Amino acid sequence: MTLPMIELRDVTRRYGDGPPALGDVSLTIAAGEAVAILGPSGSGKSTLLNLVAGLDRPSGGTVTVDGVRVDELGEAGSAMYRRAKIGMVFQFFNLLDDLTVADNVMLPAQLTGISRSTAQRRAMDVLGALRVDRHAAAYPGRLSGGERQRVAVARALVNRPALLLADEPTGALDSASGEDVKQLLRELHADGQTIIMVTHDLSLANSCATRTIQLVDGRVAVDTARESAR
Repeated sequence: MTLPMIELRDVTRRYGDGPPALGDVSLTIAAGEAVAILGPSGSGKSTLLNLVAGLDRPSGGTVTVDGVRVDELGEAGSAMYRRAKIGMVFQFFNLLDDLTVADNVMLPAQLTGISRSTAQRRAMDVLGALRVDRHAAAYPGRLSGGERQRVAVARALVNRPALLLADEPTGALDSASGEDVKQLLRELHADGQTIIMVTHDLSLANSCATRTIQLVDGRVAVDTARESAR
């Protein structure tokens, strides 16, 4: 039997004495799925993403990603896990303005210890695949929002991660740039990339996800799969 890419078992995350941010959540996600996590502010979406990324630890339960028990990792192990397994894309790009596009994309590869020449080759390959290689020598501030998000995705993919996590990837974009990023996510999923996206954007979920999970008060309220994204 094929093991799931992601498995959460009875996961709870509490902050202080209030209600849990996540309460007794169990779910599995298979390799190759594109999953949208929906829900109002405070529903636990970002908490779930942070637990999968190893940026936070559960108060109870287990988190396993691509065979790694993420909840058991220490700080150094979590950093190594993210470099090896996870690509992350954020709402506000988080590109370094004083580095060129190519250097931004190369940075995660260099942090794994590979040579600059190998990192550069990987960066140019992924920038080419995402059709922004012509901007390799430019600085992020000279690019449009959609182009910067493509560069951010390139940076997330340069280490060939098993899992791409996207936190509101269209939230800071105008409608045209948002459509550009949606098309990019559809292409990545068609190529077999496993994707989890946290979003308030129903059109993003409807156009890019093969499965939607809605959280309410830290619990899974709805879990709906479709045969394919439109």
